[in-house]
Amino acid sequence: MLVLTRKRNEAIQIGEDIEVKVLGIEGDQVKIGISAPSSVDIYRKEIYLDIMHENNQAANIPNKLVNLLKKT
Repeated sequence: MLVLTRKRNEAIQIGEDIEVKVLGIEGDQVKIGISAPSSVDIYRKEIYLDIMHENNQAANIPNKLVNLLKKT
């Protein structure tokens, strides 16, 4: 893991296309802005983990249910 210290309005660059900028600091919260191409999905980590969990659950549909759905 790379750890950087940034101040308000300072940024980091990830590759050629992604910039992460510190927009504000209020107490223990940091507001960041992310500039990236529209082809890059950006999620809060807890949302991303929920999506991965739901995708894994959907991929584990029993064969009987898949066959039943095919008949309709």
